[in-house]
Amino acid sequence: MPSRPEVTGKRGSGSPMKEPFLQELSPLVRIVDDEETVRNSEKFIFRIIGLESETYGSAEEFIDRVDETRPGCIVADLRMKEINGLEMMTILRSRGIKLPIVFLTGHGTVDSAVLALKNGAYDFLQKPVQPERLQEIVLKMIEIDKERRAKEKAVEEKQRLLATLTERERQVLERVALDQMNKVIACDLSIAEHTVKIHRANALRKLGVRTAMEAANFLKEARSNE
Repeated sequence: MPSRPEVTGKRGSGSPMKEPFLQELSPLVRIVDDEETVRNSEKFIFRIIGLESETYGSAEEFIDRVDETRPGCIVADLRMKEINGLEMMTILRSRGIKLPIVFLTGHGTVDSAVLALKNGAYDFLQKPVQPERLQEIVLKMIEIDKERRAKEKAVEEKQRLLATLTERERQVLERVALDQMNKVIACDLSIAEHTVKIHRANALRKLGVRTAMEAANFLKEARSNE
């Protein structure tokens, strides 16, 4: 039975908190390695720069327990028993887990590490790892993950605003975004031009945009995750 993940860094008493504010205030480094000495060493490397970490003794344990609620990244050994790092990454991506990953690799696994990069890993480092280099990469990955989350949140907000439009407002907006004139939209939808103007004004106001170009950009960004 897999042991509970070890947690380091500042943490209040009781169960781990998962409130949204932790996404901004407390990034988390997930360490996945089947060697305890390596896990402890990496945990110390991150602790000295003020980063909290959780450690997992196998890919299976991590896959079973992974929680993407908090921002951060994954530091994983490429060669592990049962499920290796590359297989773990494939499983995580198939489940929609987007945390950036850096792999640590020993001799004879460089080709696999290059393959991991081609499949979406952020980077790989050969063992023994220079602490400063590992810290640098992890800090970069954390920033990348925060930026991704901010962009996704912005898209979600645009989608929420878009959902406030009526069906007719959406139809008009789609055509406004194509820079169609009101009389053309009226003819296309078989409604009065005055009605088009009303729907157009309402749609633009609800979305917080003013021009056809802004409307087009809004729609493009709102659909960027589709």
